[in-house]
Order: sequence, then C-alpha cells, then structure tokens
Amino acid sequence: MHNLALALHHKGYVVTGSDDEVFEPSKGRLKKHGLLPEKMGWDANSITQELDAVILGMHARADNPELLRAQELGLKIYSYPEYIYEQTKNKTRVVIGGSHGKTSITAMILHVLNKCQVDADYMVGAQLEGFDTMVKLTHESSVVILEGDEYLSSPIDRRPKFHLYKPTIALLSGIAWDHVNVFPTFDNYVDQFRIFVDLIEKGGTLIYCEDDKEVKAVAIESQNQIKKMPYSVPEHVTEKGITSLIVNGQRVPLKVFGNHNLMNLNGARLICNSIGVNDDQFYTAIQDFKGASKRLELIGEGDSTSIYKDFAHSPSKLKATTNAVKEQFEDRLLVACMELHTFSSLNQKFLAEYEGSMNAADEAVVYFDPKTLAHKKLPPLSDKEVTAAFNRNDLRVITSSDELVRFLKSQTWENKNLLLMSSGNFGGLVLEELASELISE
Repeated sequence: MHNLALALHHKGYVVTGSDDEVFEPSKGRLKKHGLLPEKMGWDANSITQELDAVILGMHARADNPELLRAQELGLKIYSYPEYIYEQTKNKTRVVIGGSHGKTSITAMILHVLNKCQVDADYMVGAQLEGFDTMVKLTHESSVVILEGDEYLSSPIDRRPKFHLYKPTIALLSGIAWDHVNVFPTFDNYVDQFRIFVDLIEKGGTLIYCEDDKEVKAVAIESQNQIKKMPYSVPEHVTEKGITSLIVNGQRVPLKVFGNHNLMNLNGARLICNSIGVNDDQFYTAIQDFKGASKRLELIGEGDSTSIYKDFAHSPSKLKATTNAVKEQFEDRLLVACMELHTFSSLNQKFLAEYEGSMNAADEAVVYFDPKTLAHKKLPPLSDKEVTAAFNRNDLRVITSSDELVRFLKSQTWENKNLLLMSSGNFGGLVLEELASELISE
C-alpha cells in the first residue's frame, strides 16, 4: 500500500492515508515524501466528499470507521487490485500468476526491460535492486508488468486479486495448494486459476509451465480464444558452482540456479519476447540478475560455506528450493531450516502436504513458535505430529529461536551450506547477522 501511495504521489496525485501502525522501511519512505500520517489510528472525520476515491488495503477490517464513513458518503471505494486496473486499463497488462515463482519471474522481466531501456509500469512483491519502489504508474508507459497474487482483494471484496487485472498477456508458473483458510479444498484453489485464464482478453496470450501437470491441464482445458505458449526447463549445465544456459551451442553463465529458477527464466524470456525484447537481448541482460529479495538470497559466504535465505514456506517451494541448493553444491552437506509460520503451514490438516519436502537436505530442521499458533487461534502442534507430517525420522523440531541459534552455532560449517526458509523471521532473528556470526566462527 505504501508503494502505491508513493507511485500515485510521483504521478501527481494528492495522496493521504491512515493505518494503526506503520513500520520501517515504509515509515521513512512515506515521511520523506510528506505522506506519513500525522497520527496513527482511524478518524472518520478525515473522510469527506472531496475525496475522488478510497483505496482499501487487505488488512483493514470491514468495520473500520473510515471505511464505514466512505460507504455512508457513497464514495468510490476500490480494492488495491481494482485501483491498479483502473490505472492501467488502457495499457498492455502482463500478469504473472502461480502458486510459486511469481515474484522471481516478475523481477527477471523488470531486470531485463530495465537493462534494455524498455519503459514499463509495474507492481512487484519484493524490493528489487535498481528500483526505488515496488509500484510504478505513469501516464507515458504503454505496458505494465503485474505480479498476480491469488489471495483476496479486500475485506469487502473476496475475489482473488489476480481476477481483477484482466490480462492481455498472462503467465502461469505452477499450482500447489495454498491459503487453506480461504480455499478449503484443492479443487476450489485450482478453480481460481481456471477463472484467471478465462479472464485473459480475447486474442491475448497465455504462457504456461508445461512441467506442472495442474497448470498444463488448466491451460489445455480452457476454451478462451487465446494463444497458448508452453515453457519448460531450458538446456543447461552446472560446473564449479556456476549454472550456464546452453543457447545455440554457446554457454550463457547465470548468477541464479536451480530448475525452478531456470523454468522461471524461460517463462520470463517468452514474456519479454511478447513485448519486443529478442532472445539475444534477453540472454545478455539476464546474466547479472541476482534474484529478488529473499528469493534464494545469498546472505553469507565463506571458503566452503554458503548461507541462503528464501521466502519458501509452502511444500512445493520448500522442495524446489532445497533440491536447488543441494544440486548446485553436490560436494557440500546441506542443513535446511524452515519455519512453520503461515496459517496453512500451521494447520494440522494441511501439514501432511509437507511429506518429503526436505528430503534433499542432509539435516532438516523445522522451527515453529507456539505463540504463533495461539495468535492464529489454532490448536497446539507436537514435535511428533510435525515429524510424522514430514515423514522424516531424523527431523529436528525446534520451538525456540534461542535453541535454533544454539544448534546452528554448534555446527561445523566447513564444506556445509545453510538454507533458511520462511515467510517470517524465526522468532525475530536478524538472519544476516546470524549468517555473519556463523561464517566468522
């Protein structure tokens, strides 16, 4: 939301806003541009007939006093994705959807467009190197690149966000059940992607990962009058810890690795082709792409140790990320730690979906904070339940961040890598500081 506020401010709009609390870096960035509210909290008196529109964030409640006043006054109320569409309805809308890989693919596309000096508006879910904000909206750009999240739009609009963008060009990277608090069955979850494909504008294009059987089925079964373009893992080779694409017999060295990243790259290439960037330009530009923030991000490195953090938290992401690091460094042992943090991951019924997801790791650790379960009003989890769900007898289950730090500091890190996977922060740990301490010991 703060990135949208900044984007509209840069476009020349008068922007005001409110929240019950604003954290860094949002707080500092809003303050720099004179957009930080003078006081925190809600004041219905700040909502007047003079407002052209109210944009409602997902985390406001339906009984928010400012929302109620806006409804009472009959003001136009947009959800975040509705307003993004409103700002981009006359542009070529490229929407990246899927249970995993959305941010990475969007980041790859924007990196290449930036290097090729192709102007584009965008909305992406992570801070990218070389980009000031995560949202850009201008009068001039004729194309916009949108990361299409399948989560709900707002407290009063229960449609998935990516249903509201009406793509000209769409990409589907993968389908793996998530958000069980919203989509109670796998079929119900898959239905959201079927609807997404059917909302692509007639004559538009769907680029899809044919290695994902669910995505392939959704793409093939759709009766929408669109062009369909599959992609897969491109030819590649890995030597001495560097992965290179094989293109027309030549090697294109990369800074990213793993089959999931290579598939993402191939999908990004087809998107770039569709908006005027040829393969030669793409392969030249992508070589120095390091990845989006928290997506297999290298946070510590020694002579024979690499420490990565990753946003992975769902079973499919966990498996892909763990396999990628193990395959990239076959001669090193791998310690993989993940945090059960989301509603889905802490749900006892969903937990069985994690079976086998960390088998590629030489040592696997699952961390969760019992306080998080209480906060989400979920029943307690036992170590035995977690071990049974992952179906790995040597799984180490840890429920204290202090205990996790002690365990990691007790390890010898020679010829051994560490992978830290979570959408949280392992009970408040600063992972970069932890990585530095482990490397220096």
